[in-house]
Amino acid sequence: MFKQTEKVSEYELPIKIWPQKNGGFVVTSPLWNDCYAQGDTVDEAVLEITALAQSLIELYKEEGLKIPLKLAGEKKFDNPNLSVPILVAV
Repeated sequence: MFKQTEKVSEYELPIKIWPQKNGGFVVTSPLWNDCYAQGDTVDEAVLEITALAQSLIELYKEEGLKIPLKLAGEKKFDNPNLSVPILVAV
């Protein structure tokens, strides 16, 4: 029996990481106001925003909305603090 393979799109999500006074971190995307997350550690916050971006991309596709991210390999963003890859099955 053969597995059906899915196509995968890879987007580039520029993020900025903000330490909070009371501990923890907030991660935002300067290009996507709907995409932000928080966590107790930097790793946790980045994982949260990555998961959220994957869900938002799927939702935006379903609703026919424009995704404000570039596919990996396209022109790079100007001076993002950090950029993480977002993989989404299409």
